[in-house]
Amino acid sequence: MANFDCDLFVIGAGSGGVRASRMAAQRGARVVVAEAGALGGTCVNVGCIPKKLYSYAAHYGEMAEQSHGFGWRGDKPVFDWSVLKQRRAVEIKRLNGVYEGLLGGAGVQLLRGWAKVVDAHTVAVECEGGEQRLTARHILLATGGQPTPAQGPGAEWALSSDDMFDLEPFPKRLLVVGAGYIACEFASIFQGLGAEVTLVHRGPQLLRGFDKEVANFLIAEMRKKGVTVHLETTLASVEKQGDVQRVGLSNGQLIEADAVLHATGRRARTDGLGLAELGITLNADGSLPVNAQLQTQVPSIHALGDLIGRKALTPVALAEAMYLVDHLFGAAQREPIDYDLVPTAVFTHPNIGTVGLSEEAARDKHGRVRVYRAEFKALQHTLSESTERTLMKLLVDDASDRVVGMHMVGADAGEVIQGFAVALQGGLTKAVFDRTLGIHPTGAEEFVTMREALRVTPA
Repeated sequence: MANFDCDLFVIGAGSGGVRASRMAAQRGARVVVAEAGALGGTCVNVGCIPKKLYSYAAHYGEMAEQSHGFGWRGDKPVFDWSVLKQRRAVEIKRLNGVYEGLLGGAGVQLLRGWAKVVDAHTVAVECEGGEQRLTARHILLATGGQPTPAQGPGAEWALSSDDMFDLEPFPKRLLVVGAGYIACEFASIFQGLGAEVTLVHRGPQLLRGFDKEVANFLIAEMRKKGVTVHLETTLASVEKQGDVQRVGLSNGQLIEADAVLHATGRRARTDGLGLAELGITLNADGSLPVNAQLQTQVPSIHALGDLIGRKALTPVALAEAMYLVDHLFGAAQREPIDYDLVPTAVFTHPNIGTVGLSEEAARDKHGRVRVYRAEFKALQHTLSESTERTLMKLLVDDASDRVVGMHMVGADAGEVIQGFAVALQGGLTKAVFDRTLGIHPTGAEEFVTMREALRVTPA
């Protein structure tokens, strides 16, 4: 057997790369990880964590207004953008240190520098002291994704999601182009922080792939909160006059914005990895193709997370890392990931939580589907004077009675759906939901009190 410098060389110290490195080292593997940027990847530095912190910040202003309905008096607090940015930066730096500590504590060697694959078992790292070359029995690519560059009018002035956390000054008028998680979340966040927000999307629906009724419900709620939404609309022209961008829309409207965010997608970060030289061909969308064991076309080279384009979510990358480590250094008993039952949340205002199939996908897969639905004003808003409403949907395969999809738009939707995701993994039926007692008064209890199907599709 060939002698290698390490058993596993990981390129990228984001969520998936760090998890794989730690778990492999704990199983006795010699592990080296290379990272040129901040530890923790997109999620920790310019993704999930800072975005959720900013979402919390945006909610506080709304909560201050709503508190008046419960007897609280006084003016709304004044928001200080600089304080939020500074506090966020301190927390992210702390998390960077936590990740470094996790690697060190597991015995993983960390190299700070850019890495590329030279051959099936060799990695070259450009470090401060020069190039280092190491051989590895297995190589893992975990370099994640990055924003797709803006194209079209105004591209030279466009911001990406990476830029949004440290904008200076705070944009009083923000134009967001896009319709996915990032576009919708930043539109809600900045509206909640006090900006005048316009969201523009070329298609007829936000959040492609989500349940259509959920997406349309969200649009109505966002509009009630003050976000202007233009669907089936594109940017026709952009002129910059000083610090202001004058944006002409395809529907004839003219928008003035202090900042324009193009959140029109993300792409796999494959540049500079040396893949073409190894004969590895990318998918049409730029992601890296892998088989069920997360192997690339070169068997000793593996990949996971945003790089492979399955589900660009941190928990998915973590699960893929655990699956891979078990197959490389364990008993290979871990079951493959069920990508149809990945729970997720969109931290818009209000939040979306979802697990399983949309109504449209459930109908395509199962044919006859019972749809249970509840829409109501949450108890909190009976006194808050807010017009926000909550939507819940339960989708049931009529033949088996199995619940195949759950969707919620409302406060803490992600927290609610996380618990129910366990039930769907267990294959529970609607009859089991019906036997479960609710916790009263909560919004979540609605999921176990729905008795009459709104409709059965197809009719």
